[in-house]
Amino acid sequence: MKKKIYLFTILLFCAIAAGWTKDALYNGEEYSIALSYTDIAAPGDAIFVRLRFESKVRENEKNDSSLTSALLLIPEIGQCEFYPVPINTIGNKAVKEFLAAIPLSTYQATGNLELQIIYNAFGSETMEFSLPVQITPREFVKETIPLDSDNTAIRTDNSPERIAQINKLNTILATIHPDAIYQTEPFTPPTDATRRTSFFGDRRTYVYTDGTEASSLHYGIDYGIPTGSPVAACGAGKVVLAENRISTGWSVVIEHLPGLYSLYYHMDSLMVREGQMIRQGDQIGVSGATGLATGPHLHWEIRLNMAAVSPDFFTQDFSFSSKHQ
Repeated sequence: MKKKIYLFTILLFCAIAAGWTKDALYNGEEYSIALSYTDIAAPGDAIFVRLRFESKVRENEKNDSSLTSALLLIPEIGQCEFYPVPINTIGNKAVKEFLAAIPLSTYQATGNLELQIIYNAFGSETMEFSLPVQITPREFVKETIPLDSDNTAIRTDNSPERIAQINKLNTILATIHPDAIYQTEPFTPPTDATRRTSFFGDRRTYVYTDGTEASSLHYGIDYGIPTGSPVAACGAGKVVLAENRISTGWSVVIEHLPGLYSLYYHMDSLMVREGQMIRQGDQIGVSGATGLATGPHLHWEIRLNMAAVSPDFFTQDFSFSSKHQ
């Protein structure tokens, strides 16, 4: 049976590109909780929660100083497990910090939601509390893109090779390694260019050479840059895919956090290999127009728990790292 606790909201301030964050605090007899979370977001963003538990009992006086479980739940959307974030301990008190995030679909309805956190801390009984979240409107661009014969062939390719490439990518994006904590600080764009030729969440209509049409969502940001322009990793992490794909050309996927990946498409050549560890800002290749492309550009995409989320959201302090040092 779960028991409820009540947190006191102590601060409200602007922190995320599309919204706000709140801080809250709970003081109990055996432990305290400090948390930061995404309070206001838009469709295509994510809800991040960072929890900090501190035991009020000395570690050597308590048999169980572990946090056995913590779950983030938004009933209308989904749920996910918290994962531990390494921190420096404070004296001889048990201090543990955790992070979790749930992506919002680009079709997410606006309005008020409630997120729930269920946890078991330092051997105590299972507890839960709720926090309010507001989803605000976001407008998405609509565009029609005529395809030539080469791009029509790519878009309609149902070959075993293309299907295998899609399945491989989906398997990677569905993988969550709880210990893959490579970067919690804000991401940086993969290019110095600022000209965007397509935007996150664009509602696209492709027109094939035979006149038929197909609808699609654009999952990332396209930068209009010449072939051969340097492409950098938006954050530290592990290269989990580096290959030439039918649809996306020379492509790289980097794992940054459990379930959080960045993707780079249509490059002319690569400078990294699968399994390689890289730092934020390391060059991973040069831009091009390979795969399904109507001209030279770089496609930059972020996936969280398989869902495409706005890359701009992650160029701010999405995990509240500056407040939990």
